[in-house]
Amino acid sequence: MCRYLLLFLMLSFFASAQNPDSLEVHSRDSIRYTNLKARMSKTKFSRAVYRLLFRDVYNQGKVTEVKEIETNPFTPYEGMVIRKIYIRQLDILGESVYDTTRKGNQLERFLSKNLHTNTREGIIRRSFLLFSEGDDIQAHVLKDTERLLRANRMFVDARIIVVPRKDVTWMADIVVLIQDSWSLNFSGGFSSFNKFNVGLENINVRGTTHSQRTAIRWDSKDTAKNGKFQFRAIYTIPYIGKTFITAQASLIFERDLREQSIRFNRRFITTETKYAGALEVGHYNTRQVKRELQSKDSLTLLLTDYKYYDFWIGRAFKFPFPNSKLAQNSRIVTAFRHNKYNYDERPEVAPNLNKNYWNRTATLVSLGFSNRNYKRDVLIYGFGRTEDVPVGSLFALTVGRENTEFGARGYGGIQFATGKYLPHNLGYFYGLANLGSYSKNGKAQQGVINGEVTYISNLIPFRYSFFRQFVNIRFAKGINRDPLDYLNISGDRGIRGINNDRLIGTKKLTIGTETVFFSDKSLLGFRIAYFVFADLGLVNGVPHLWESPLYQGYGLGLRLRNENLTFNTLQVRFGYYRNIPELSSPTRFAASGNVPLRLRDFDISAPAIAPFQ
Repeated sequence: MCRYLLLFLMLSFFASAQNPDSLEVHSRDSIRYTNLKARMSKTKFSRAVYRLLFRDVYNQGKVTEVKEIETNPFTPYEGMVIRKIYIRQLDILGESVYDTTRKGNQLERFLSKNLHTNTREGIIRRSFLLFSEGDDIQAHVLKDTERLLRANRMFVDARIIVVPRKDVTWMADIVVLIQDSWSLNFSGGFSSFNKFNVGLENINVRGTTHSQRTAIRWDSKDTAKNGKFQFRAIYTIPYIGKTFITAQASLIFERDLREQSIRFNRRFITTETKYAGALEVGHYNTRQVKRELQSKDSLTLLLTDYKYYDFWIGRAFKFPFPNSKLAQNSRIVTAFRHNKYNYDERPEVAPNLNKNYWNRTATLVSLGFSNRNYKRDVLIYGFGRTEDVPVGSLFALTVGRENTEFGARGYGGIQFATGKYLPHNLGYFYGLANLGSYSKNGKAQQGVINGEVTYISNLIPFRYSFFRQFVNIRFAKGINRDPLDYLNISGDRGIRGINNDRLIGTKKLTIGTETVFFSDKSLLGFRIAYFVFADLGLVNGVPHLWESPLYQGYGLGLRLRNENLTFNTLQVRFGYYRNIPELSSPTRFAASGNVPLRLRDFDISAPAIAPFQ
């Protein structure tokens, strides 16, 4: 693993040395030199050091360009006939969908051509384009196609250009610009020949868009079942032909998880999608250590073994009022879901105990309203790639019946979500609320009330770069939950940077803030973002949430990412924590790989039980 990583970093280093501006976001705009660059330009030696280590990557012109695309750029061509579709695949290094004249240097071209296989053009035409030659141009279809391409991991970015014909004014050619991501990911760790792990992921096997992930782990001293040799293999086909059905098969034999499953899934990928659904069949064997909520000093080894199947299908209908402003992007969605879970191994169950582990069969139906649109932006969770921000709203009502070994019970739930850019350039707001509960004989069983509010500021200029402010507030309250069914506010669920199994309860309130500064430099091809954060949380299992201590975490760090690669974002973080029980030290330092986040969409999927999280 180390040799592969070192080789790749060396190649990236020499690529940047050959052409320090090769990965600039927008080379057409003039580069604004920083004070550092000015100081280091005084001597030949300092200029050479600057070129080796730094590249200017963010530019206000690029940010403004992407944000102002948002009146649909394809609207002027509405109704024209598509004569020809041209697919142009850019090199993974050195080129950009926003500057078709840019070329990589010799090394970048060599790496792109010899160490990577571009996605096959026939697969792009067959499985990713929502339009064909001879179709009339529909602006929203072209815009949805761009978004669909960008949503897949194997592509860094995508752009569609309409070229009107001069000889036939009612026809146009379509040029689809696509830039692949680096397809190979390596991972691993080595303590000794008695304890090591290694993994390989190929997200675009031989240009087919199929992904394969394989990992092994060996620990000769682990006495647990499946502890010595652990193995996982996951194979995914993003879209089968023109069906937009995703298929995935998983085979996992690990210490705490054994899984054999197969899934087929089709989402409402656009507002024009009429049918969606999924079929999943699997066998799970899990091993967990959990605390008793009533007695936090008591640990329970929780072993489960179960088989299941889960099926759902949904149908979207156009909004019944065609003259309404909501008509184009709104749909009424009905859906049906049926699943069955059968346990061979589980904790003790009873009519009022551990309901999550009952043998059960459930049928759910839902009726919902979805209004969806997208606005392009940059520098939210990405490091320069185009991001499609969901704008719209969702409302869904779900009812159903569950037949269990202890009798039947009903279920009812509602969900509401909304997201929009605030007026006067005040930023982006997202809100979510869920309410759901099982019921039997008129009494509530195993319910939840939860909500979430997220605020993201606009990009705020700071010298030659930008920063954003993020705020997230989450609330959840459980209704008649079981002793092994509780909330935890550590990690990504509240107080980031720690993993503590004592921060548990049936009610929680967390507030997290983060200020992210996107540097205008990159280091060896990796873009840099600095951040400071503060997390506050309340959680307990007693009647009043406010009786809980105020758990706190504060810190700072940096993130490194190259958008042309599919490696997780490298994050280095220092944190200071107050009031955290059984924490050996109030300070923590950690380096980890984080998967880039995405904002939640407003497509309605399977009828679902309101999550307790």
